[in-house]
Amino acid sequence: MRIRVARPDDAPAVVALRALVYPYLVRGVESTRKMIAEPPPEEGWTAFVAEVDAQVVGWVSAQRVGWTSTADVGDISLLHVHPEHRRRGIGTALLTAATGHLAPLGIRRLRTWAQPDALPFAHRHGFQSSREVRYSALDLDPAPASPEPPPGVRLRPIAELDPHLLYEADAASAVDEPGDVPVDSISYESWQYDVWDNLGLDKQASTAAEVDGQIAAFSLVKRDGDRMWSDYTGTVPAYRGRGLARLVKTATLHRAAAGGVRIAYTSNDEANAPMLAINARLGYRPVAAQWSCLAEMT
Repeated sequence: MRIRVARPDDAPAVVALRALVYPYLVRGVESTRKMIAEPPPEEGWTAFVAEVDAQVVGWVSAQRVGWTSTADVGDISLLHVHPEHRRRGIGTALLTAATGHLAPLGIRRLRTWAQPDALPFAHRHGFQSSREVRYSALDLDPAPASPEPPPGVRLRPIAELDPHLLYEADAASAVDEPGDVPVDSISYESWQYDVWDNLGLDKQASTAAEVDGQIAAFSLVKRDGDRMWSDYTGTVPAYRGRGLARLVKTATLHRAAAGGVRIAYTSNDEANAPMLAINARLGYRPVAAQWSCLAEMT
């Protein structure tokens, strides 16, 4: 077994491993390849793979969290090992590589994610479980009917929008999103990389609600073949309480299905009761859970 920095040509193997361990996550080969070849700006991002007999059997990425006002937070994302290669020290070696990358960046607090059966591993390495996240799936056959917007509301695919206006709506709606680290300081450059320029973003299916010329709510889709990920559905605070989040999410699901998507996945913090209620009404079913886990750098 050896641990090394990920290379762009690892993308097919990384996606295949992710599909095995996290079948409810959606990120295609080309977007994964781009992420490795052209990592996020100014966030010290890197990724490592574990190889056994020249086969990729593990993955982890690490970066400084750049979209928050909280200082010196690092994110260790999606550490996972092929089920047939667990309990051999591979997870520990990947975690060591990730923390070793973050230490010189001045990181003092770490966040990672763990499936329920991986919580003992996280706890052994000094992490404390904090918040539960629910993953849900929706079969899009049949697809939701196209919703009729109320008077004064216009539904538009985000392909028609000025991305700067969508960024402003996204930033405004995310400030009070439940989580361990507030999403309150994302730059346009980081947002553009992660959202607008993401190769998986379906700009025709992703939908915004426009009220009086302002973007009031939106729902974003990242897609890989006939699978989609509801990346984020948000409503600008001044427009909440009007049913716009459900409206744009329903429209997005309808458009995605019309474009060939057959199953939709999403995730929500268990404290996000409004979005969980919307998803339940749309027919989403829980398929998995993860926990955010926190630790101090030593």
